[in-house]
Amino acid sequence: MRIILLSIALLAFIATGFGAGDPVHSPGEKKTASAEDGAREVEKRAPGRGEEFPICLTAANMSIATGQPSLVLMSSGSVHIPVWSLSGFTAGQSVAGLVTGLPNRCAAVKIEIVVTTTDAATSPLLEDVYRVHLSQMVEDAAFTARYFQGPPVRTALPAAPFYSRTIVLESYYPVAPNAPLWVSVQREPADPANTFKSPTGLAMVKVTPLDALAEPKVVQNVSGYNSWPMIQAIGEKLVCVYSRGTSHTIGNAGRDVYARTSVDDGKTWTPETVVANTAGYGNVAVGKGLDSTGAMLVWVRRMRGSECIHDLYRTTDGARFALVTTPKLAVIPMQITDIFAVPTVGLMALWFAGNYGDDGPSHSWGTLTSKDNGTTWVQTAIESGLTKAQWPTEPAAVYLGNGRILAIGRSEVGSTSSARSQFQMVSSDSGATWTRAQTNISDVFLSTPSLILDTETGLLSNYYYQRGPGCGVLRRRVVDPASVFDHPLNWPASEAVATGSQLTIDAGNANATAIRNTHYVAFYSGEAPNTAILVSVFPAPAAGKK
Repeated sequence: MRIILLSIALLAFIATGFGAGDPVHSPGEKKTASAEDGAREVEKRAPGRGEEFPICLTAANMSIATGQPSLVLMSSGSVHIPVWSLSGFTAGQSVAGLVTGLPNRCAAVKIEIVVTTTDAATSPLLEDVYRVHLSQMVEDAAFTARYFQGPPVRTALPAAPFYSRTIVLESYYPVAPNAPLWVSVQREPADPANTFKSPTGLAMVKVTPLDALAEPKVVQNVSGYNSWPMIQAIGEKLVCVYSRGTSHTIGNAGRDVYARTSVDDGKTWTPETVVANTAGYGNVAVGKGLDSTGAMLVWVRRMRGSECIHDLYRTTDGARFALVTTPKLAVIPMQITDIFAVPTVGLMALWFAGNYGDDGPSHSWGTLTSKDNGTTWVQTAIESGLTKAQWPTEPAAVYLGNGRILAIGRSEVGSTSSARSQFQMVSSDSGATWTRAQTNISDVFLSTPSLILDTETGLLSNYYYQRGPGCGVLRRRVVDPASVFDHPLNWPASEAVATGSQLTIDAGNANATAIRNTHYVAFYSGEAPNTAILVSVFPAPAAGKK
């Protein structure tokens, strides 16, 4: 493997002392695939497998891209390591390098950086922020054609100087094999999350080739805009509810809600049945769950102009749906989301209301609770008068036990700063009071979260679809919920589990369910006016994975 050096005289001088001109990559063997989980068929390999050994760019393999970062020797005793010093105050400093010879089977790469600091002020209470810029130099196309600006990634500093950190800046960037890959790393001192104002040293960039991910299965791909799926297991049966219209619009008459079921892990699906087709309204499924008898409940929002109504349907077989109630609510939600059970409370769902505008503090969210299996509901507003930037939307929640609830909400902020990170809302008193904070989950853009808590391992999986050019990736973050309940910035790096369309609004809206040790995640993907409902199938994360 050969690294092309973008060198200047100083780089060339230092490179001779550290072997930077030598080959730095030896292809490794492909890791073994995950075995099938008993009789239940799952994908041939688990997410995150199929990695090669990383290709490493040392500091001497990189040169200035923007600003005036400095190449220095970081020294401690007789140890001297070349690093790029990146300011904690001056914005716009970045360094770049070029990698060639990606393996033929390489479908994507993971980008990590190794950073350190000599400053005694370092502390886990402080954070720094970085992002990666990527582009491939493909024949017969501008080098900007495959340009991707990664999201800002925030991490805590170590407790003492000279400790190194390996930070994942991008876990899955699709690439064309055999095309040169340009990698630029930039510190973001102007980001509000960057509270460490001293310089840091970039010692290395690691580029790891990845295999292609398993193809999702098709639930529905007939002509039309099939979108916004909800998937739920009723025993051993999968039920996928979705809507179809003519475009990415929620209020157009003729958008109706349908369902299909599968008993073979999503390989085949029953004929489509109608859930809701109220004439003159745009009908969309917005939430699902189970009642205390194990029957499936589905929230369907129907809109006509500014009129917004929510109907609750119930089914025991995924084919026949009966209207349960149309609650009269003091605050009209934009959506009522997935239903879950809370002991002593009954059924609970979260809602959010607002107009998605930037016209002032007019947004809110809260809870709906039912003690009679969904026949009647009590609405509670948790926060009102929120700005758009403060507003958690399309939340998913799980009950953790002992009165604790953890919810994740999407951010509607389109900025590339870390302010667009997913929200985390937690309650320790069964939903009576809540605390909201933003997480370090920033590889998102209008990314709807869906949570699965595995009772056997206690691990929590957060699934979401990162939309947009250079993305189109279904991601998962797996964590012990105790480690993030009071520490929303402690979420581990994401792993890619599936890919779809990179057209921003024509793909996304992940929704997940589980049958024993298997996870099923539905999303939609395509190009308007035709999109498809897909489902990806994965083994649940193994115990010890965090």
